[in-house]
Amino acid sequence: MPPGAGLGRRVSGLPVGATGEVALRRLATVAAYGFPLVFILAPLLAFLVYSFFWVDHTEMHYDVSLLNYRRFFAEETFPRVFRQTCVLCLEVAALTILFAYPVAYFLAGLTGRKKYILVMMLLVPLLMSYIIKIYAIRSILGGTGFLNRALLATGLIDEPLTIFVFNLNAVLLTLTVLLIPFAVLPIFLSLERIPRNLLEASADLGASNWQTFARVILPLSLPGVIAASTFVFVLAIGDFLTPQMVGGQSGFTFGRIIYSQFGAAFNWPFGSALSVILAVVVIAAIAIGARFGSKPGVAR
Repeated sequence: MPPGAGLGRRVSGLPVGATGEVALRRLATVAAYGFPLVFILAPLLAFLVYSFFWVDHTEMHYDVSLLNYRRFFAEETFPRVFRQTCVLCLEVAALTILFAYPVAYFLAGLTGRKKYILVMMLLVPLLMSYIIKIYAIRSILGGTGFLNRALLATGLIDEPLTIFVFNLNAVLLTLTVLLIPFAVLPIFLSLERIPRNLLEASADLGASNWQTFARVILPLSLPGVIAASTFVFVLAIGDFLTPQMVGGQSGFTFGRIIYSQFGAAFNWPFGSALSVILAVVVIAAIAIGARFGSKPGVAR
């Protein structure tokens, strides 16, 4: 065969069609790793670098300093609001799971098309505008909202209640309602993965429905519960829009402080330092969720 023969059919020992497939795979690999690197890690790195700069009377100083982190721990307001926000988000996660688990359990127990129709209906609120959903909830809980009007009409109260709007209670309730769909889906998927033969074996051994739930279903669904709790906590702790719209002056959260630093205060380095602190908590929450949610088991 003359030198160079077959080069049109083979490149580097591979057929031409195979080289195209390899190129597509490499492109897909670069995209899979490149997009998170560019759109997630790069902004986080920028926040980290920016957090070591500092501002003095609206003038930016680019010499490296720990001034922003020292300020966070030195001023009592920031750690207090940070702790308050973490506790609030833990309460949101607990309440969300409390309401989401029965819904997911009900959906998992259905059969046929109606199961997936209801699941799709559950996804509809996720497609709605976040602001519209907040306004809808505020219109129910507000001083002239549906709840107060109904209670006034029945004579149960003499004046509108203010405990459900423009305070931390309002933030707690609103975040819980908004994030329930995000918690239902992981729990539903974990319940769907439970082998039916385990439930049948439990019934054959004489276990009651409650015993089957406590010893088989609940332990095997815990990975979904932990994933849902982690998901809700991460979404809640980074939310500034909900506290901004329903929290009022007494519903101040850490997200609102970060927002104010990038906005009205125009102190981006301090806002970046607060964002880094928040990111550390989020990463820790995800790591804890991954650690404890990876090993399901059946209770004995």
